[in-house]
Amino acid sequence: MVTDLQEIMITHLGELCALATALVWAFSVILFKKSGEFVRPVALNTFKSTLAMLLLVPTLYLWGDSLFHPAPARDYALLFLSGAVGVAVADSLFFKSLNLLGAGLSAIVDCLYSPFIILLSVTFLSERLGWLQIVGVLMIISAVLTATGVRGRGTVPRGDLVRGAVWGALAMALMAIAIVMVKPILDRSPLLWATEIRLMGGCLVLYVQLLIRRRKDPILRTLLTAHSWKYTVLGSFLGAYVAMVLWIAGMKYTQASTAAALNQTSNVFVFLFAALFLKEKITPAKLIAIAAAVTGVFLVTFG
Repeated sequence: MVTDLQEIMITHLGELCALATALVWAFSVILFKKSGEFVRPVALNTFKSTLAMLLLVPTLYLWGDSLFHPAPARDYALLFLSGAVGVAVADSLFFKSLNLLGAGLSAIVDCLYSPFIILLSVTFLSERLGWLQIVGVLMIISAVLTATGVRGRGTVPRGDLVRGAVWGALAMALMAIAIVMVKPILDRSPLLWATEIRLMGGCLVLYVQLLIRRRKDPILRTLLTAHSWKYTVLGSFLGAYVAMVLWIAGMKYTQASTAAALNQTSNVFVFLFAALFLKEKITPAKLIAIAAAVTGVFLVTFG
């Protein structure tokens, strides 16, 4: 029995890592939501990104890679820029949106990431958009509009709903831009190395942003809030480091399409965890929206 289980785990290691990525990230979002009740988005992003950057250095060498990968200076510059956009700015906006919307609605809005990736790939990487992908994009947009409409807002004030949806959509757009701009580099480079350089770029911009702020002390002091410390540390460790390593392992040990499909289930897990751990209300409109959004994501990804 044990041997059979071991064989299954070895045979399907990539799939298990990809599914674990979705679960770990979903739980991390819940922790980030709890942390965000006390910690400002920029402070949380700075802590999360710094922790991941530091932990990835020894992981990089254990994986057999090097921090000083032989690559053109242009690759380093683009990865730094990608981190500035996708980590420093986009992640801060994501935390801001998460605080306003709650985890359940945020999971639906985050599905906009896939359409943005596809549309940018068509525009800048000369990829083609199939009719199933067009249907998927329309389903995701409809789902977001349904979830953030009057019937789907639940206890979220209308103003917070609109602002949260806008910040969330902008975060997904910037994340997509940050990935598409370095897609050719990611295809030919070690993923851990590229991830570390992006984190360095993001952290550098976050540090500069905090240094030039006139009122940075109140922002940083929110990190020291006793009530949020356990959520901040655990969420950052799981979401920014463990989920990233599992994602790379999933991509390495199984087909990219299979890993991507399992990764996409994180939106469903976030939605369910929000109801289970945060007691967020599940309405019929939300259920329809999450089902349509996730279906749309799969069509966009594999259509």
